[in-house]
Formats: sequence, structure tokens, C-alpha cells
Amino acid sequence: MKIKLLAAVLIAGSVLFTASTLRAEMPKAGDKAPLFQGQDQDGKEFKLADLVGKKVVLLYFYPKDNTPGCTKEACGLRDRMGELQTNNVAVVGVSHDSVASHKKFAGDFNLNFTLVADPDGKIIKLYDVKMPMLGMAKRVSFLIGLDGKIVHVTDAMNPQVHFDEMKQAIAALKKD
Repeated sequence: MKIKLLAAVLIAGSVLFTASTLRAEMPKAGDKAPLFQGQDQDGKEFKLADLVGKKVVLLYFYPKDNTPGCTKEACGLRDRMGELQTNNVAVVGVSHDSVASHKKFAGDFNLNFTLVADPDGKIIKLYDVKMPMLGMAKRVSFLIGLDGKIVHVTDAMNPQVHFDEMKQAIAALKKD
């Protein structure tokens, strides 16, 4: 009986350890940014690798097109695009929404940056930014340097926090 119990405990522990090591962790500053590809709002293939080394990338994940907070964030980035481009920053947004939803969202609000559709959640899983128990991403931004490493991560629901922290992180990059 004790041997069966011990075997059951060892098997359960092994399964839990394996499951925890397979789960991705949200990348942090200093980590290499996970590369991905997907379709943008125009149905064209987008590859993060095509930007890395050429531009600093502000990769932001958001819950849903056409919702109040997400619209505020997208429009805020749109309105800051001149300053971002001056600093060699490309903006890329990712959510669970479809290509058609992104196209409408970008058109309705004159968004001037790339939105990547992730309806199957593969990119969201890769960056470990899924909201628990919901089929959507949390509001998380990653600033990726020219070397492909993450410089700064902002994990907050308030879009203004993202704007403020990313502005500081971009300014710090210019000093290096």
C-alpha cells in the first residue's frame, strides 16, 4: 500500500513539474523577444523578425477591438506616432480579434500602425499574456530594442501607464 501511494505521489509530482515547465512565462526585460508571424489588418503576412534590428518595436497586446480602453490606447498610440517614428519606433498591436475586425477598427479610428490578428491565441500564449479564464489578451506592452531583446515591459490595465512608461523607456534607449 505504501509503495502504491509513493508511486502515485511521484507520478503526480512528475506530471505537475512537466506541466509547469511547458507553460510559457511572460518575457521580461533582458529576455530575447519571442519571434512570431501572423496576418495584419490588411491580410498581409507580418513577421516580427522583419522589424527586429531595423526598428525599436513597441509590441502591445490588448483585449478587444472597439472597446473603450482599447480604443483609447490605440488612438493614443496613433496620436503619438510622429514622436515614435522620430525615435525609430514601430508599433505593433496584437489581440484575439480577426483580420476583418482589425481592418474595421483601424479604418474607424485611422490607425497608422500594424495590428496582428491572433484568433487562435498562439501569439498571446507565446508571450503568456492571456487573461485567466477569458479568451483574450491582457493589456501588456513590450519595448523591443534593436538587438531583439526586451527593454521594458508594462503590465497594467490603464493605457496612460503604458504611454508614460514606454515614453521613459524610449528616452532611456536614446541615452545609451
